Amino acid sequence: MNTFFIRHRAPIITSLMLVGLWLLFTVYSPQTFTHMRIYTSFMSTIPFTAMLAFCLTLLVIAREIDMSFPSVIALGGYVFAAIFQATQSPLLAFAAAAIVGVLCGVLNGLLVVWFNIPSIIATIGSQFFIGGLTTVIADGLALSLPEVRDTWFHAMMVGRIADVIPAQAVWCIVILAFLWLILSRHVLGDNINFIGDNPKAAEMMGVPVARTRLLLFVLMGLMSAIVGVFVSLEMSSWWPNQGQGYMLLVFASVFIGGTSVLGGRGTLLGTFFGACIIGILEAGIISAGLAGFWTRLVYGIIIIASLIIHSILLKQHKGAWRRLMH
Repeated sequence: MNTFFIRHRAPIITSLMLVGLWLLFTVYSPQTFTHMRIYTSFMSTIPFTAMLAFCLTLLVIAREIDMSFPSVIALGGYVFAAIFQATQSPLLAFAAAAIVGVLCGVLNGLLVVWFNIPSIIATIGSQFFIGGLTTVIADGLALSLPEVRDTWFHAMMVGRIADVIPAQAVWCIVILAFLWLILSRHVLGDNINFIGDNPKAAEMMGVPVARTRLLLFVLMGLMSAIVGVFVSLEMSSWWPNQGQGYMLLVFASVFIGGTSVLGGRGTLLGTFFGACIIGILEAGIISAGLAGFWTRLVYGIIIIASLIIHSILLKQHKGAWRRLMH
């Protein structure tokens, strides 16, 4: 049992934090947290943050970071909206948005891998470039997509299953399961962890470090564009600053979930619980009677507290592992 906790401490701790917050909000706001409506709302918004956070988790494990994804969300959403308006084909529009996301990922990957620019600097630059490009192409104007609600694609991506469960929640679980299998059961997952532990040693062992890092940036770009499509479908519209607001939520989800800021260690399940924590905080704070501007303060407290807890337990369980080995 002790060994199980050591191996899975991050998701266990994060899930306990989630349950504790949920109980607290349920006690103080039973009129809100005992009705299904609030959970339908959570299932319609949290998946977007979680899907982004899953891919960012893989990047952070590999000692990389991506600051450009809010701009890629906006660009992917714009390409989808513009092509759908022109062709009335949601599938063609989705394919175009996905290609644009891949190209953004390739841009970031080449800047980091080929030109050896630190990822935080490279992706800040590409964030401004992609965001500015999107605004210029769109001429700063929003796009309305009322017709998309009548398509099969809308029902498949963001429709309501049994009029209760948003389809994006199911897609989120599918993506979580797929990426978890890659990280824990596939050679690519081993390569990501090796690179995070020691990139030079991984390269000496024959791990394709450059190709793996490039692939992770491409995956992040692809997922960002897809989330842009999801948001456009959910809202039946696109607006130039569509991706703004996700930066804090996604990074908070990753680090609350126990992923190390130094790389080499992370868990997708912990990230999922972290996204759920971030997703319920604002509703819980407001329903408890506090003003909405308390949200960022509470976000900060939760992030700092979780980082401290994970750091303390990591030190304790390093000692526990040594005792078990002896």
